[in-house]
Amino acid sequence: MIPNRRQFLKSSSCGFGSLALSSLLGQAAQENPLSPKPPVLPGRAKRIIFLFMAGGPSHVDSFDYKPELIKRDGQTFDFVGVRKQTFGKKSQRKLLKPLWDFKQHGQSGRWVSSLFPHIAKHVDDLCFIHSMHTEGVAHGPSTLFLHTGATNLVRPSMGSWVTYGLGTENENLPGFVTIMPSASKGGPRNYSNAFLPAIHQGTCVGRAGLPASKATIRNLKNPHLPLNSQSRQFDFLQQLNRQQAQTKDDQNLNAAIDSFDLAFRMQMNAPNILDLSGESDTTKTMYGIGEKATDDYGRQCLMARRLAERGVRFIQVNYSDESVNPRWDQHSNMPKHAVHARATDQPVAALLQDLKQRGLLEDTLVWWGGEFGRTPFSQGKDGRDHNPRGFTTWLAGGGTKPGHAHGATDEVGDTAVTDRLHMHDLHATMLHLLGLDHERLTYNYAGRDFRLTDIAGNVEKAIIA
Repeated sequence: MIPNRRQFLKSSSCGFGSLALSSLLGQAAQENPLSPKPPVLPGRAKRIIFLFMAGGPSHVDSFDYKPELIKRDGQTFDFVGVRKQTFGKKSQRKLLKPLWDFKQHGQSGRWVSSLFPHIAKHVDDLCFIHSMHTEGVAHGPSTLFLHTGATNLVRPSMGSWVTYGLGTENENLPGFVTIMPSASKGGPRNYSNAFLPAIHQGTCVGRAGLPASKATIRNLKNPHLPLNSQSRQFDFLQQLNRQQAQTKDDQNLNAAIDSFDLAFRMQMNAPNILDLSGESDTTKTMYGIGEKATDDYGRQCLMARRLAERGVRFIQVNYSDESVNPRWDQHSNMPKHAVHARATDQPVAALLQDLKQRGLLEDTLVWWGGEFGRTPFSQGKDGRDHNPRGFTTWLAGGGTKPGHAHGATDEVGDTAVTDRLHMHDLHATMLHLLGLDHERLTYNYAGRDFRLTDIAGNVEKAIIA
């Protein structure tokens, strides 16, 4: 039997190798694996807030103005070859114009529909990407691809990659938090660490289907023991764990030790951060808290700002639920988009305003988008189908070009045709803005180096200020 490294050190040189190893382990035990790491590039952003619009909001009804689509409403259009995977040989589809009026806003003159009157006031801070395209035509694969860079494999989520590369700015909080995530369409895989060390797993705050006023971290408090007793119990448990770690090389055990340390620190800090009662009435009103339509997402967005200013590296704010169809998925009844826009528009605009007035937007990258867009042709009477071939997302702050519009779809908004940007490219660009090289941010697993962008992805310099 070949001894492992720890066994060899313990048996060699009268055990002095083991003493040296124990000393190193003692030092390592005091180090936080989420301690801040210097970026390898001159990054402009320190953190990301991802506003996930699950289900695929329609770009042609919101931010991608297409006069030709309005002009040709009701006419048939030849979509040869672009829908073979779902429509077989059929290629003729009837165009459906936007259901909301578009107007130009701001000094930049960016087009926004009446769906988003509050976000429209901030267009001069936004960088629109109108030429997005992605993998997968169903919610599950495309949602996984957006989060992990893979449509069907177990891969680390983007938030996990970011904390792996940069750590966190606050050792008392997790580096990656997901607020009110859905259990469907990828579920926990959307914020999983996969094969990265377990400390990079996203921490879930609440879950979809519950009111945001109840959002908390499960099992954060122990109602059965006073704090001093918990502290003694915790110290004893960690002492046993570290003694065991000296005798066996077990990454899972080391990850558990790190996680226990973080969890205990969170008990002292997280409850205050998740408690919004200390915010002013003016701030709560700005986010729409207290109003039926906007209360839930307003609370989530305000919580995101509180986490961002306290050093959490990656924060995801989910507008999703656990129903069969995600909220923005209107295969019929497109007018229901107005319900979802009303729920998110004011909170998102408030978040942008709040970050900017606090000086946080400069180094916070805000990302708004869904897993894909929707077709310019009708499905049924007044619905739209999934469209991964061309759609819009937008970024704000963090070194992106303000008031900028990048790329374009075709004349009716179906397919990205100008300065096309793949989801791998978007991931690579956002990592670049954080000071990370997507080709060098790798982890060796099962004999291969893996990365978020797999073997693809290019940084799009045209959207960087």
